[in-house]
Amino acid sequence: MSLKLYVSLHSSSPKNAKLSNISIAQQSSGDRKTSPADEFSPLAEKFNRRLLLGVGSSSVLAIGANFGGVTSFVLGLSPEFGRNLKLDVVYPIRGYSRCIDTVEGFEFIYPATWVGDQTLLYRAAEKSEREISLDLPPARNSRRKNVNEPVVAFGPPGSTGELNVSVIVSPVSPTFSIEAFGGPKEVGEAIVKTVTRSSQRTDLKGTLLEANLRQDSERNLKYYELEFKVESPSFQRHNVAVCCVNGGRLYTLNAQAPESAWSELKHEFHTIAKSFSIIS
Repeated sequence: MSLKLYVSLHSSSPKNAKLSNISIAQQSSGDRKTSPADEFSPLAEKFNRRLLLGVGSSSVLAIGANFGGVTSFVLGLSPEFGRNLKLDVVYPIRGYSRCIDTVEGFEFIYPATWVGDQTLLYRAAEKSEREISLDLPPARNSRRKNVNEPVVAFGPPGSTGELNVSVIVSPVSPTFSIEAFGGPKEVGEAIVKTVTRSSQRTDLKGTLLEANLRQDSERNLKYYELEFKVESPSFQRHNVAVCCVNGGRLYTLNAQAPESAWSELKHEFHTIAKSFSIIS
């Protein structure tokens, strides 16, 4: 097959090709100036170049479109590099996607299989439409109806809401300081009490399990990372929360799951918490 292809490329007619074949066959090995391998080498080189070019082009296309998760796999080989470039906003890296809120000024990563809360997405779309509209917005929409409602929330598709991660941004006094409550443990206990007392239910019990302080010395920010349980006779939930104050705003990330699922989600929850940071 290779010989016929070579002849079709270099002979002007089948008759010339036949004569050329006969003359090659009649030459002795000592009289040949070039071997068949040498004569076929230009064709082989062209074929190899086209093959490599085709493979290279396909690879670029696959990476650009993340066909079959190729991009995510490549970025997973060096996760920190991809995450530093914020590429996980578009392509999941090691099973996590990134949420960046440039309006409120925070970011974190979450499981790539989770989806955004539809109610919040619709509300964000309505807000975007109002901002680009030439009409003045109604007075009742000038502020969020409830400052304690989440800015963003993610959870598994079809879940009931028991398993999710959300972020609340609340305005506070410019002089407000979390450090005024004391160290990480005191801050954690104060927050757990606030969570249990904010409900009208009297049978809620909160237990602080762990409290740590993560500091960003460059930006002079302090992140209080807390792990606690909230339980009642009808449910048991495990929570991991991160609190930080910056620019007159209190940022609170909270990830919650049923206690029965905690052992499977522990690593994911702590990964989410460690990734939470203020960017404004």
